[in-house]
Amino acid sequence: MSEKPWHMATAAVHAGREDLVENGVHAVPIDLSTTNPLRDVESGGRSYENLATGGRPSSGDSAVYRRLWNPTVARLESAVALLECPAGRDTDDVQGVAFGTGMAAIAAVLTDCVRVGKPHIVAVRPLYGGTDHLLEHSILGTEVTFAAAEDVAAAITERTGLVVCESPGNPTLDLIDIAALARACGDVPLMVDNTFATPVLQKPLAWGASIVVHSATKYIGGHGDAMGGIVVTDSATATRLRALRAITGGLLDPFSAYLLLRGLPTLPIRIRQQQENAMHLAAWFATRAEVERVYYPGVHADESAELVGTQMSGPGAVLAIELAGGYDSAARLCSQLTLVTHAVSLGGFDTLIQHPAALTHRPVAAEAKPGGGILRISVGLEHTDDVIADFTQAFA
Repeated sequence: MSEKPWHMATAAVHAGREDLVENGVHAVPIDLSTTNPLRDVESGGRSYENLATGGRPSSGDSAVYRRLWNPTVARLESAVALLECPAGRDTDDVQGVAFGTGMAAIAAVLTDCVRVGKPHIVAVRPLYGGTDHLLEHSILGTEVTFAAAEDVAAAITERTGLVVCESPGNPTLDLIDIAALARACGDVPLMVDNTFATPVLQKPLAWGASIVVHSATKYIGGHGDAMGGIVVTDSATATRLRALRAITGGLLDPFSAYLLLRGLPTLPIRIRQQQENAMHLAAWFATRAEVERVYYPGVHADESAELVGTQMSGPGAVLAIELAGGYDSAARLCSQLTLVTHAVSLGGFDTLIQHPAALTHRPVAAEAKPGGGILRISVGLEHTDDVIADFTQAFA
């Protein structure tokens, strides 16, 4: 099947829902079955073999058991894959594989590298603290080399199975030139965590990445009430990941898949409004004496600023600030806010603030840990005047 000629806003509304009219329903159905009827022993055995080895069911085949396949989860997978699919790419070769969390999705990709005999990972910091911790401690049998983007080619060995990066990076919003990094990777797959940008603002596969990963808990869901992770990649890699998911039991539950799919139709409009709010707040923070630096794509005139408007269509809705007073000032600010919620996570409809070094990046090695004065802000849908008023009183 070739790419659907839809704009992003249309794809977000209709992806994963293409068959609803012919099925006579309007809302996405939720299949909560843990087991599925089998026509007979022979066909049941064939279905089991197909699904356990990473295949997808053919029309009329039994889904056998939820750990192997679930149609509600499959809707979410096909929808996110369609949103991430670059123009001109065959959508049959771009597939999504959903997991219970974003970290489970990343762990599956790393485990796949070990299974195929390529356990060495090259990682470009900054990364989400959980990802950094997982790599640093080699829990899954991987070996990691942390390298700057310009040093990745030199860090690759014959045992390297993956290069990992985030763009924008967590928490200081560093941008990576994905096309340049993909060229440096050569034949080694490049995995880009696209959680912050979402496919609305950036499609890493279009710039040479082999694998895209999302914490769907964040912008894809958008409501802070469902967890999930999803990998989007080529069909061969997706088949291996489905087989791995089946044997390790990492499948996303169908009700969470329904909630995440429910968030997709409003994803473009949420992202664009939150981005507009973030731009306003970033400009305001830049005027405050309490703020030593604003971290936001395009704010500083460096090489990465050129990526906003090309690789990434906009700067996104997450920013970070570094307070002149360091850790004490950051902790005080968080405790004084009344409208803005002091909480981890991001991508929901309300504005959240958190201290990365104390929380999400607490396990990160000292040389890569964010500074004590840095706060990450996920900008919500509130009117910016109200958010600014809250920060103004908290600074006082």
